[in-house]
Amino acid sequence: MGNEQYVLGLDFGTDSVRALIIETTNGKEAASEVSYYPRWAKGLYCNPDKYQFRQHPLDYIESMEAAVQGALAKLPPGTGEKIIGIGVDTTGSTPCAVNGNGVPLALLEEFRENPNAMFILWKDHTSVNEAGEINQTAKTWGGIDYTKYEGGVYSSEWFWAKILHTIREDPLIRKNAYSWVEHCDWIPALLTDTQNPSLLKRSRCAAGHKAMWHQDWNGLPEEKFLTKIDPLLAGVRERLYQATFTSDVKTGELTPEWAERFGVKPGIAVAVGAFDAHMGAVGAEITEATLVKIMGTSTCDIMIASPEVIGNKLIAGICGQVDGSVIPGFIGLEAGQSAYGDVYAWFRKLLGWPLEAILPETSSLNQETAVKLRAEIESKILNRLASEAEQIDIGESSLIALDWLNGRRTPYADQTLKGAIAGITLGTTAPKLYRALVEATAFGAKAIVERFREEGVQINQVIAIGGIARKSDFVMQVTADVFNMPIKVAKSDQACALGAGMFGAVAAGAYSGVSEAQAGMSGGFDKTYLPRPESAKQYQKFYQRYLELGKALEEQLRDL
Repeated sequence: MGNEQYVLGLDFGTDSVRALIIETTNGKEAASEVSYYPRWAKGLYCNPDKYQFRQHPLDYIESMEAAVQGALAKLPPGTGEKIIGIGVDTTGSTPCAVNGNGVPLALLEEFRENPNAMFILWKDHTSVNEAGEINQTAKTWGGIDYTKYEGGVYSSEWFWAKILHTIREDPLIRKNAYSWVEHCDWIPALLTDTQNPSLLKRSRCAAGHKAMWHQDWNGLPEEKFLTKIDPLLAGVRERLYQATFTSDVKTGELTPEWAERFGVKPGIAVAVGAFDAHMGAVGAEITEATLVKIMGTSTCDIMIASPEVIGNKLIAGICGQVDGSVIPGFIGLEAGQSAYGDVYAWFRKLLGWPLEAILPETSSLNQETAVKLRAEIESKILNRLASEAEQIDIGESSLIALDWLNGRRTPYADQTLKGAIAGITLGTTAPKLYRALVEATAFGAKAIVERFREEGVQINQVIAIGGIARKSDFVMQVTADVFNMPIKVAKSDQACALGAGMFGAVAAGAYSGVSEAQAGMSGGFDKTYLPRPESAKQYQKFYQRYLELGKALEEQLRDL
């Protein structure tokens, strides 16, 4: 007792940052704290009608500091002195323009209110046209198809498309952006004072999956290709990077300033960052032939395979295959859905419109009571829908839905697509609609499984992490039935932060490698959803209807 060592896992999600303090010897989660981004919570710098979602770097800085201090406040005094390493994961691709010193432009006075100077969140789809141009050029310019390790389709959610859209739209950013940095690269650099683009260690995970980096062409796509897309990209590549690093590597040491702000020792190891899904898969005990589903506002589906299994095979239609993006020595495979929990949140907001528009005007309740009533009803809508929807027999209604409400990430990324619901009648109820939406997200998830299998990638087990996996029995049971496979749920409700902590432990020297850290620090599983044979049989038929509807409507939905 008293000789414990800890690591700190920092998990930057869409809405908040989570700080998790973990014992290195056994993975015990000693304390955690969540801090929400204050500007983001107010909807600042975002325009959902234009698919514009931006986050101010101050949100990250302020919330990170509050989360770490909050977690440490729950532990005995002096615990901070026992933290030996830090790991960081973030959403992505979430890039930002920086100056020659690596400072995000939004931190400069002249750009502090300019959304184009901020981090462009993963789900920002303002660069759909630019993604289309990248894909067109890659297939026709006569040289290397730089999208071939990205599933063959480049997405508007990714690095180069966002850069091109921004410099086209904003000449002032174009003039002042010396370079660009991913969120997962910037946080470790900030903590270690290595923000300068010449010092900054870039994530293999981010570069390989989102920026078309690959060993085959010794780095990023060549200048000739980039300027073929648009001459405005001239010179951008040379101010970016060539080398990339896996997250078992130390990016640097924590500065005295940040040590004081956190309440920990200076000089501790900070690991190279990566995306939340990839570190979450590590925290969830990913192994070969295991599909890890990170189920939140969207989903990311992660697998690993040995280079011998993948060989020269190109897995079409996914979000990249990258050596070392998950665990060094293995090829990381990524797929996912652009909207999952966001689909349910949209439906809740739709049903709750009278609470927002009419309830405040009522004369029957005072304002304080009306606010409380709205909050109470909104908090119960999805749970009540789920309890009603699970009483409905499969196929009882004529409804079938497509889950492309925020575009489609996999199979074959296409952010121009829209969602659809078919078969509505005068007998359609809110619970029936909700069930159709849940089934649609499960069908979309199954399409990813089938895409892997069609390419010969074996899937022997499924592990789920994230808010939906831990909170919604109904969604998870439907998904297990649609997959016709058991789905295990990781015990930790902070699997991404736990995975980040594992990388922090390796970077600090507590473990010799990631697999050893997994063995020592993993938390196991606390629930398994088993498929129901009759339901699985019925869903196979309805899954075919989902595919047929998508095929029939795809062109029309793309053009809306």
